[in-house]
Amino acid sequence: MTVKARFVRCERPARTGDLMITAGAVVAWAYLVALSAQLRVYLPFSPVPVTAQTLVVLLGGALLGAPRGALAAALYLVGGAAGLPFFAGGMLAGPTGGYLIGFVVGAYLVGLLWERCAVSGAGRLVAASAVFALGHGVIYALGLTWLARFVGWPAVVPLGLMPFVIGDLAKVVIAAAIVGWTTHGMAPTRSIPREKRS
Repeated sequence: MTVKARFVRCERPARTGDLMITAGAVVAWAYLVALSAQLRVYLPFSPVPVTAQTLVVLLGGALLGAPRGALAAALYLVGGAAGLPFFAGGMLAGPTGGYLIGFVVGAYLVGLLWERCAVSGAGRLVAASAVFALGHGVIYALGLTWLARFVGWPAVVPLGLMPFVIGDLAKVVIAAAIVGWTTHGMAPTRSIPREKRS
């Protein structure tokens, strides 16, 4: 008789209380994204305002997890599309629509990557910075592609990218510091071994 170890995900049935807490966290974070949209500065030469949204959106992915962070971003979009004063740059179909859709994808990507990050020590801040930089990259990719429909490809970079690079680099550092501090000492999300006799 031999003993073999295999890895399985540790799961338990979701309880009503857990679901309520999760739903509350998602709704609260969606509202936090909406509040961050109110901290905005309009640039006279660009249809894209400067806001704190990407910081809050991507932090949601890292702190809530990929599906819940993306759901919070999606709920924010639903509220804005329904007519609530959530959007900093106008309508979902307007020039900033690609950035808004990028919130959902970016939050999910950041959450997915951070859940699999097993780096500790000083390397944790570097890893977090890389994860948040990738999240911003996804938002930029979708945002610039959509913005090109309104301003043309030659104007996309000077209007939709360059004015925001320095600010977003600062957001990357801030977000990495916050996540590194709030999750310090936590074990990474991974499977645990269970023995099976055969």
